[in-house]
Amino acid sequence: MVMRQIVFGCLIGFIAWMLFGTNIVMAKPSNCEKCHAQVTPGIVEDFNHGKMAKKLTCKSCHGTKHIGEKDIEEAELPTISTCKKCHRRQVKQYMSGKHAKGLIAVTALPGFAHKQPEAYIAGQKGCNGCHNLGITDSSVRESELRKYYKYGMDCQNCHTRHAFSKQEARQPEACNSCHTGFDHAQWEFWYHSKHGSAYLLDREAHRGPTCQDCHMPKGNHRVITAWGFLGLRLPEKDKEWLGYRVTILKSLGILDNEGKPTKRLDIVKAGNLARLTEEEWQRERAAMLQRCQGCHSSNFAKENLKNADLMLKAADKIFAEAIETVAALYRDGIIETKTNQATFPYPDLLNFYEVDTKIEEVLYEMFMDYRMKTFQAAFHINPDYTTWYGYARLKESLVEIKELAEKMRAEK
Repeated sequence: MVMRQIVFGCLIGFIAWMLFGTNIVMAKPSNCEKCHAQVTPGIVEDFNHGKMAKKLTCKSCHGTKHIGEKDIEEAELPTISTCKKCHRRQVKQYMSGKHAKGLIAVTALPGFAHKQPEAYIAGQKGCNGCHNLGITDSSVRESELRKYYKYGMDCQNCHTRHAFSKQEARQPEACNSCHTGFDHAQWEFWYHSKHGSAYLLDREAHRGPTCQDCHMPKGNHRVITAWGFLGLRLPEKDKEWLGYRVTILKSLGILDNEGKPTKRLDIVKAGNLARLTEEEWQRERAAMLQRCQGCHSSNFAKENLKNADLMLKAADKIFAEAIETVAALYRDGIIETKTNQATFPYPDLLNFYEVDTKIEEVLYEMFMDYRMKTFQAAFHINPDYTTWYGYARLKESLVEIKELAEKMRAEK
């Protein structure tokens, strides 16, 4: 029977080569591939194209419990622990970086995740399409994460299954599916920058840096930046900037009305979403500066990074004024308070678009879209995005918020 399958596979491959000039990769004559060559032929072909097929079998990742169509649910789904058996160094690096903490961010959204359709969160058609990373963290109970975690991915987000290709993960396109769009358009920033153009116009020469060159030097899987996703740090020596930042931290519910830390700070720490010591920020900035100096002079690199910092400060100034304008509406009873706002009169930005008024919607867009693009594009050397998709929209939104606030007061 097995010999017949091998002969049949060779015959099909020869016919395909004669017709199309290429070979169809046939599944190995194992019990798994004998079935899956019919049920999921693309997966079998993908696996046999990759290098993993020379070292592993299906059982290496999926276990031995599933042996036929009647016990499909017994097939194990690989997690990062599966990869760790062979890739201990990469897993250790990964677990110390921000990608491993992607799922924690979902648990930080009060009143947001549970309002979405099941398919949006558990089915990964929304936030969890990307935020399905990292299942273990000492600061967050695993049972809480499991509510939002259905299909484990981790390493497979970049080394997509079933080829698990290192070459694929080294290409900037591997980052595109997550780092794009509304609140983290790093692909667009890089693609339309001189860095992106230099690389894409001559990939072989590798004249410009890719995402991996800057964020994963020498293949380091840690992937972390000085500012973090929120673009916030404490302490802050610049007193003016500290004032803006305190307002933003209050609207994130991380600081209370008196400027004291709340329980949400634990989630920020667990997710490594902000820099909470000067040493931590300086360490990551020094590491990035060293990477920049691989191509640029020290003075050039320092000046560019400093100017990107100042764009974040400029964005925070506008955003803080908008927050205080909306917060005044809470304090004066113009907007009905809810959740923690009754005792803590600041808009809760982590509600995202689950709000009741237009002015709160505009504020959320300032936070998740325009502020992000202002400083993220500045660090990716893309002045057009910094200006027209970021800073200019922040100013436009502040004008709108002031007009809406005045109208709401008059109507009240």
